[in-house]
Amino acid sequence: MPKNHIRASIALAVLSTLTLAACSKKESAPAPAEQTPPPAQTEAATPGSIRIGELTGIALKDGGLEFPNDNKILAVGKTPEDVAAVLTANGLPTDKLNLTISPLLVKAAGRTLLFDTGAGTNFGPSAGELSKSLADAGIQADQVTDIFISHAHGDHVGGLINADGALAFPNAAIHLSAPEWTFLKDMKEEMAKATGNPRHAQMVAAITPKVAAFEPGAELIPGVVKAVPITGHTPGHSGYLIGSGESSLLYIGDSMHHYVISVQKPDWTIAFDGDAPTAQKSRAELIAQSAANKQRIYAVHFPYPGVGKFEQRGEGYVWVAE
Repeated sequence: MPKNHIRASIALAVLSTLTLAACSKKESAPAPAEQTPPPAQTEAATPGSIRIGELTGIALKDGGLEFPNDNKILAVGKTPEDVAAVLTANGLPTDKLNLTISPLLVKAAGRTLLFDTGAGTNFGPSAGELSKSLADAGIQADQVTDIFISHAHGDHVGGLINADGALAFPNAAIHLSAPEWTFLKDMKEEMAKATGNPRHAQMVAAITPKVAAFEPGAELIPGVVKAVPITGHTPGHSGYLIGSGESSLLYIGDSMHHYVISVQKPDWTIAFDGDAPTAQKSRAELIAQSAANKQRIYAVHFPYPGVGKFEQRGEGYVWVAE
């Protein structure tokens, strides 16, 4: 769970030396050579900046997750040796699997859009850095106008409320699919714990007045955000197509977790998937279709900043970061 930073450079002006006469009679000094003014300093781009056509995106760091290679989370039903073989072939350590948590901010037509909110206080010190990342990007919480939730797991909705249980983004409408909103509202204590939502009741109470539930596949902001159902992970899991045309970005939520395992072995079971067979089918189809269409992808759990494409290699696919 790659990186384009613009570095400014400043040219130094060259000064002419003054000459003195060899005799006792002092000659007039030659006029200094005309100085070339230094080029204007280019302001460094915000770390994690992403161009999405006319829109500006910023990948935000919330934290990360680490799992041992024990087949309890990724590659359920396989063996550590199965997973190690894939990791080794890609030059990765074989003892653990690392995921990032990187929500996405997009500025569009006078609105500030946030895609998922990170873990908040749900996952302890390994995550919950969204507010700091927003501040580093020069964004105040009250400037966020719209939040688009992919699904109701704790590392995606935890940042909706602050440590006191109040709305973290008081001026934002909270968009999520109607089936996902029902799933979130109706969670029992056991399910809330299993999905990483220890403050479930407090969160639901806080966000209910702000929720704008939509039907799967709805166009939410014409020409800017369209919901894309990606089934299997949770009852109303949604991706989001941001922008349009070749530069558009597809935010894929938790349809995939690990940039090697999920992409190269999409049929391997992930413990987080509520309907594993459906999720595996959705994952494989999404990878194949996106590779064929050269669709740009934003993957919240892939290595920061999570932007790239899927490319076909032989009979399989790989992740190619921008």
